[in-house]
Amino acid sequence: MMAMVMAVNALGVDMMLPALPAISADLGVTVENHRQWVIAIYMAGFSVMQLVYGPLADRFGRRPILIATIAVYAAMSLIASVAASFTLLLVARLLQGMASASTRVLSVSVVRDCYGGRTMARVMSLCTMVFLAVPILAPSLGQLVLLIAPWRGIFYALAAFSGLVALWVALRLPETLHPEDRRAITVASIASAMKHTLTNRYSLGYTLCIACMFSCIMSFINSAEQVFVDVFDVEQVFPLIFAGIAGTMALAALINSRIVERYGMRKVSHSALLGMLAINLVHLATIVAGHETVVTFAILQGMMMFCFNLTGSNFNAMAMEPMAHIAGTASSVQGFLSTVLGVIAGFFVGQAFDGTTLPLVLGFTGAAATALVIVLIVERGRLFHGHIANRV
Repeated sequence: MMAMVMAVNALGVDMMLPALPAISADLGVTVENHRQWVIAIYMAGFSVMQLVYGPLADRFGRRPILIATIAVYAAMSLIASVAASFTLLLVARLLQGMASASTRVLSVSVVRDCYGGRTMARVMSLCTMVFLAVPILAPSLGQLVLLIAPWRGIFYALAAFSGLVALWVALRLPETLHPEDRRAITVASIASAMKHTLTNRYSLGYTLCIACMFSCIMSFINSAEQVFVDVFDVEQVFPLIFAGIAGTMALAALINSRIVERYGMRKVSHSALLGMLAINLVHLATIVAGHETVVTFAILQGMMMFCFNLTGSNFNAMAMEPMAHIAGTASSVQGFLSTVLGVIAGFFVGQAFDGTTLPLVLGFTGAAATALVIVLIVERGRLFHGHIANRV
C-alpha cells in the first residue's frame, strides 16, 4: 500500500514525459527548454508542502491527511486535463505537486512508525522496489495513452489511479501514529522538532546526501526526453530505454532488501556511492573521448542508477533512524530540504542542456562527489563502520 502511495507521485512526474512535445505544441510553448516547467513546477509544489504535512500528521494522524491530499491530487489531475493554456496547466501541476507531497512524508512516517534500524531499511527497500516498477512502466503507459487519446488522457488516467489509491487507504490503512506520540501544533513544539531534526548530525548529514542523490533523478527526468530525442534521435524506443535504466534501480532495491540486514546500511550505501562516482568518471571520459552513443549512455546510466538506488533508501533510513518520536515532522523537514535542494540543482542541470549529454553527466559527477564529502564529514572520516542508533 505504501508503495502505491509513493507511486501516485512517481506517475505524476514520469507518465507525461512522452507527451511533453505534444503538450508544448498544443499549448503554444515555443521555447524548447520551457517544456521542462511541466516537471519542475510540480516538483516545486511537492518540495515546499512537505514542511506542512509532517506537523499535521503528528497531530491528527497519518490516515486522514493521506486520504484528503490524494483526493485533492485527483481533482487537480482533472483540472490539468481540461487546461486551455500552458499557464493553467502549470497552476494545476503546482497544486497537484503540493498535494502529492503528503505521499512522500506520510509513507516514510508510516514505515518508521512500524519499523526501525536495518529492518526499516529492508522494508523501505521492498516498498521502493514496488514503487520503482512504476517509473519503469510510466513512460510506456504514457505512450500507450497517447496511442488512443491526446495528452489530456494522461491526466484522466492519473485521476483514476489516485482515486483508487485514496479508496484503498480509506478502507484498509489503520492509524499507525501511537496516541502517546501525538504532538500539539504549536510554534514551540514544531520548532523543537525541527531543531532536533536539523541539529542531529546523522539526520542533517544524510538528508543532504539524499538531496545530492535526488538532484540526479531530477536532472535525468528534466533532460531525458531531450537526450533521447534530440541527441540520439531514438524517440520511438525512448520509453523502452527509460524502462531499462529504471529497471536497474528496481533490481538494486531488491538486492538491497536481501543484503542490508546482513551487511548494514553503511557498508552497502557507502560502497555504492564510491561505485557511482567511479562510473560517472568513466562516463565523462567516454564523452570527452568522443565515443558517446545511445548504447554507452544507456549502459553507463543504468549502472549509475543501480548504485544510486543502493544509496537512496539506506540514506533515508539512516536519516530517520534517530527520529522515531517525531517521525512525521522529521520526515517533513528532511523531505523538504532534500527535495528543494535536489529540484533546484536538477533544474539548473536540465536548463544547461546544450545538445549533448555532457552537462547531465557533469551534474551526476558533482552530486556523487558532494555526497561523498558529506558522508566523510558525518562519519568523521570513516566509511563502512557500525553505528549507535541515537548517537549525535
